[in-house]
Amino acid sequence: MISRRAFIAGGIAAALAPRAARGQPRKVARIGYLRLAAFASNDEAFRKGLRELGYVEGQNIQVEYRYAGNDMGRLAAMAADLVESKVDLIVAGGTQAIVAARQATATIPIVFPVTFDPVASGFVASVARPGGNLTGFDALNPVVTAKRVELLKSVIPGIARIAVFRNPTNPGSLLALKQTEVAAKRVGVRLETLEVQTAEQLENAFAAAAKARADAIMVISDNFFLTQQRTIVQLAMKQKLPGMFDTRDFVEAGGLMSYGADLADLYRRAAGLVDKILKGAKPAELPVEQATKFDLVINRKTASALRLTLPQTLLMRADQIIE
Repeated sequence: MISRRAFIAGGIAAALAPRAARGQPRKVARIGYLRLAAFASNDEAFRKGLRELGYVEGQNIQVEYRYAGNDMGRLAAMAADLVESKVDLIVAGGTQAIVAARQATATIPIVFPVTFDPVASGFVASVARPGGNLTGFDALNPVVTAKRVELLKSVIPGIARIAVFRNPTNPGSLLALKQTEVAAKRVGVRLETLEVQTAEQLENAFAAAAKARADAIMVISDNFFLTQQRTIVQLAMKQKLPGMFDTRDFVEAGGLMSYGADLADLYRRAAGLVDKILKGAKPAELPVEQATKFDLVINRKTASALRLTLPQTLLMRADQIIE
């Protein structure tokens, strides 16, 4: 038999336990957000994705933003700082950020909103089973890459040479370049590859494109180029070079056209992977997802300024036409 004193003590303990539990603050998830440079539309899309899943910054989630200001040398230190502060997860935006985060930790989960062929890049063992502490989204599609070349040719039937800009500090851009070379060779177009990694090199690159008698330019996706979109568009117009880009941001800034994955959509969807991991899922078992939304955006005003005739069939296929 239980004594009256023990019974009362047990009852008090039972009554107080739930109150104590209720009084304890909920664990606030802490995630690191690492990028070579800030880019408003993608960053806001990620925050929107979190909000849609019920996360409120400062209440049930804390995001530690780290932007390197286009300085590659700062990424490694920032990644190490996030690891040292013991964040629960790191979102790495862009190939350079992925490399830095991966070198900083083999245990903290890493989500990449976008990259080029993560298997070939060595980030994951396979798309179906990543096998390590990374998972995310793959935006490199050979069909999409080939389509960019074909779209340029439809606007400039006599196109013979395209100047392709790539950032050599982005290892994934080499994969995209190889796919572009295959697509260009198929339609009889030559490429002039120009490596650019600083704002100071941009003007020289455009001068080189003009000297090589390029008929148009293509820019391989990279965070650095995103932050320089207005400068790139202005220099392209100065040299009277039609531009094909992979994101609509360039076209909205005055570029000719873009065809590629909706990056904002990928950053929004990345919040879903963050949510799954915070709830216990393992990156090693979360398949890398493919980009599913691709947009063709055309700037008709820019086409007119460049004296280009846009085929009606092309205009009918466009997801957006900027007048």
